[in-house]
This record gives sequence, C-alpha cells and structure tokens, in this order.
Amino acid sequence: MQALIDEFITHVALERGQAKNTQETYQRLLTQFTGWLQSRAVARWGEVTADHVTAYLLAERKRERAIGTILLELAAIRVFFRFLYANRYVPSNVADTIDRPKKFKALPKSLTMAEVDKLLEPPPTDDPRALRDHAIIEVMYASGLRVSELASMRLENVNFDTGFLRVIGKGNKERIVPIGREALERLRLYLDRVRPKLVTPHTPATLFLSDRGRALQRSRIRLIVNRCAKRAGIARSVHPHMLRHSFATHLLENGADLRVIQEMLGHADISTTQVYTRVDSQRLKDVHYKFHPRAK
Repeated sequence: MQALIDEFITHVALERGQAKNTQETYQRLLTQFTGWLQSRAVARWGEVTADHVTAYLLAERKRERAIGTILLELAAIRVFFRFLYANRYVPSNVADTIDRPKKFKALPKSLTMAEVDKLLEPPPTDDPRALRDHAIIEVMYASGLRVSELASMRLENVNFDTGFLRVIGKGNKERIVPIGREALERLRLYLDRVRPKLVTPHTPATLFLSDRGRALQRSRIRLIVNRCAKRAGIARSVHPHMLRHSFATHLLENGADLRVIQEMLGHADISTTQVYTRVDSQRLKDVHYKFHPRAK
C-alpha cells in the first residue's frame, strides 16, 4: 500500500507540479490513513470501501481533530483514489462518492454561564482602560453584536431611555437590539468617566475609543476580549464572536424563540440561526452521556 502512495507522490510532483509542502502533506495524511486501514485488516487499496473512508473520518472527529484537518484528509484521499482508479489499481473510485460531510461542520463555541459570570465581574480598579474594556464585554454579551458592528457603533445609536441599540449590520441593514440594565450601567459609566478623557479635536462620534481618541479597530477589540478572559481565569482562548455565540446559545437554552434570536442577531436566513439548536441538542447529549447510568 505504501508503494502506491510513493508512486502517487512522484506523480503529483512530476506531472502535476505540486509544491514540496503539498507533497509532504499528502504523504503524511495518506500514510496515517494506511495505518488505520491496516489496523482493521485491510491489506490492499482495492479492498477499501466508502464505509472505510467515512469511518476513518468519524474516528478522526472523535479524536477532536480540527475540522480543517479532517476536510484536508478527505481531499487527500479523494485525489489519491482518482489516481488509483485512473491507473486501474482499484476497481472503483470509492472516495468520489463521499461529499463534504455536513456533520463535520464546526459548531459555534460558546462560553458556559459560569465563564460568563467570571468574565463580567467588575474590574477591581477604576483604571479608565479597565472600565472601557469591561463596558465592551458587557455590551457584546448583552446584545450579540458582531465585532464589526461594535467597532462602528456611534454615540447616537444608543438609546438609554428605551434600552435599545440601533445596529447597522451586514449589507448596511439596520436592526434594533435590546440591551440589558447591567450593560447600560457599564456603558453609562464609560461614557461619563472614561470617554471624555479620550476625546481629541479629531475624535469621531464612535462609541468606543482607543487611548489616542480614535475608533477602536476590530483587531484591538479581539485583543481586549482575549485579555479580559485571561484575567478572569478562563483557560481557553476567547474571541468576540464567542460572545455572540454565547448570547444566542444562552437565549435559546432559557426558552427564547428562534425567530426572535434570528432578528436580534441580524441573520437574513433562519437556517443560519438554526445552528444554535444543534448546539443545544449537543449539550443535552453531553449531559445525558455524563449522568445517565446506562449511557456509556
């Protein structure tokens, strides 16, 4: 089996002109697949079925391999089997019948409620930067904003009397999103005690400002979120979109209607929002597996 892999690598190098890195990637992934097949008593490529390929990818998923890695493995197996079939080394191209598996689509990662509680604890200092950063975290979790929407949010988009944000989302579409009391209080604190000190003659009407009085860039907001998470003792990496996912997931877990969540997130299609029902179902499965005496 390894001899045919070597022949394939020579083929992609000489006839297809693939880069050295691509050759090495194919070699590594196909050799790994070969080892898995041999552990299941498959001795020749002609014995491999579509079920073998699917079972291998599922095994990789259970090993918590990255989605991108699994899809790369599938791509390598597909190209290899096209080569085998074209050269009549196998009776059929079993890999060509396997579509990009929908079940391998990455589910959005969200924070637990315990992690959110840690993240939203008020800073132990009155340092202006800490107050600003905490207001950013509060607003993002309370409203489910995209990082681009937060970065472009203007002063006039906040209505303290009604408790709503006017959001300009993708495609320049406008939506109105409610924001809770805690987030409004933190936002008011930032506006009263921090933002005036950052304003310069050239400062825009953007809600959140940098130390130099400019609009905060998206990359800077990402760093702020991750830094606050580390300071809160959250071990994993936290990014702004995870706060958006947490907003939607926690609403669904507490009984919110999917259409309402769709409207608040600004999704044009309900199918985009429906991914959160999969997250909730997976959470239920995890709880069942962990606690039911006959689940394992």
